[in-house]
Amino acid sequence: MSQMLIEAAEAPERIALQRDKNRDARRAAAQRIRTLDPPFAITIARGSSDHAASFAKYLFETRLRIPVLSQAPSLATLFEATSPKLSGTLAIAISQSGRSPDLIETAAAASAAGALVVALVNDETSPLAQQADILLPLHAGEEKSVAATKSYIASLVAIADLVAELQSDDRLERALDELAPVLKRAWDADWSAALEPLARIERLLVLGRGSTLPIAAEAALKFKEVAQLQGEAFSSAEVAHGPMALVRDGDPVFAFAPSDAAREGFADRLAALKDRGATILCTGSEESAVPLPVARSSDPAVDAIAMIQSFYRFVEALARTRGLDPDKPPHLSKVTRTR
Repeated sequence: MSQMLIEAAEAPERIALQRDKNRDARRAAAQRIRTLDPPFAITIARGSSDHAASFAKYLFETRLRIPVLSQAPSLATLFEATSPKLSGTLAIAISQSGRSPDLIETAAAASAAGALVVALVNDETSPLAQQADILLPLHAGEEKSVAATKSYIASLVAIADLVAELQSDDRLERALDELAPVLKRAWDADWSAALEPLARIERLLVLGRGSTLPIAAEAALKFKEVAQLQGEAFSSAEVAHGPMALVRDGDPVFAFAPSDAAREGFADRLAALKDRGATILCTGSEESAVPLPVARSSDPAVDAIAMIQSFYRFVEALARTRGLDPDKPPHLSKVTRTR
């Protein structure tokens, strides 16, 4: 078994631990954010953590009505142009290691401008964790694999838990209470029928929308990182604005169908791609050329979290099918030190 597979399989027990240990901290964080009543929020993240930040944007904007923008770290590190208008806003920093210099500097600059900094970090001793106003540890345990898996899922769950606390959303709270067994079902979902169609290709489109767009972005990264396959993620609403022109007969499109209000338009886009001759590989939709079962919950956001758990097992198997070692992606390291 690869280290990636071992760590991804730990996600159900790790998120159960996180939710239990963070209960008091989560409530205290929600109270401070309510008191602040921020006009908008910024996110500070890179890589898989930035995809988790996109999930935060989706939940904050659709359920809390708080606008969210992604803060480019170079504003602080290269251009020294952090806006003074961040005073009284919320800054959400997400990192597995908490040691990337650009994230640390960006969070420090936001704090100096008067933002309330909330850090979602796996390493509680890291510089990013120590400088935050509010710390919500991920409790994912040590992650040795270069490809982040359980820490990404832990980030999604920490975000969803915070939103549920801020919104007093009983439905989301109930779905999160049931998440550990849902993730176990997701892990057992059989996506092996999609291995052969992707075993010898070099590129594909990856689609999502709403709650599943951050999942599609994470999947596209893992296609590159683990399977050395050029996956590019798009919203199904955006793919017709150019990328659809690249689709040729037989080309694969890997899709994560949302189960919220975005579902109807998503199905229409898949049908259009299918009419162009694309081979649709989709979880959560009948348009799929092969069955990719989804572990359902009582909330669309939790459905999306379950999808990436199934995908992690699949992409690890795909890497091995393509003759690759999923634990040794070329030219990459666990902690990326960018500025």
